Amino acid sequence: MKTLLIVAAAALLASAPAVLAQTNGTKSNTVAPVMADSKVDTQTFVTTVPSANEFEIQSSKLAEEKSSSKDVKAFASRMIKDHTKAGEDFKAALSKGQTTASVKPAGPALQPKEQQMLDELKGASGKAFDQKYIQMQTDAHRDAVAMFSTYAQSGDDPAMKEFAKKTLPVLKMHEKHVKELGAAHQG
Repeated sequence: MKTLLIVAAAALLASAPAVLAQTNGTKSNTVAPVMADSKVDTQTFVTTVPSANEFEIQSSKLAEEKSSSKDVKAFASRMIKDHTKAGEDFKAALSKGQTTASVKPAGPALQPKEQQMLDELKGASGKAFDQKYIQMQTDAHRDAVAMFSTYAQSGDDPAMKEFAKKTLPVLKMHEKHVKELGAAHQG
């Protein structure tokens, strides 16, 4: 009986790190993005990046036109510049890629999710536009940072992996700036 208790206790202790790791070090009940703990395959990465990048550019062009806030317009201008460069870097990496010969990017067209978000932005104006734009940029950059981080660590195409590593700091900077923008435009 004593041996059985020792074995049971050892089994419980052995599983504790796995259970604790699932909490992601936070006290909230929110779940970390799925991509943070899993692998992003090259097909998913190559088909997701162009549409997401194009959404950043198109929504930011809209923000330059429709926003009445100087800081939102400045952020949008930065998004257009940085995401245009990221698009060029993506194409260069794709042309050097080893495993992407049979993988085709989504192209410049937006995927349905991004098109729906852009349509929502087109219908908004004034303060509501700024808030919607900031929220969409916050969500988009959170998702992008998760995907690029994961692919940079576990991607199977060296050229795409290098692109992800190179682009990640810029995405993290955007994520930080859009959070600051959100704080400035609360309410």
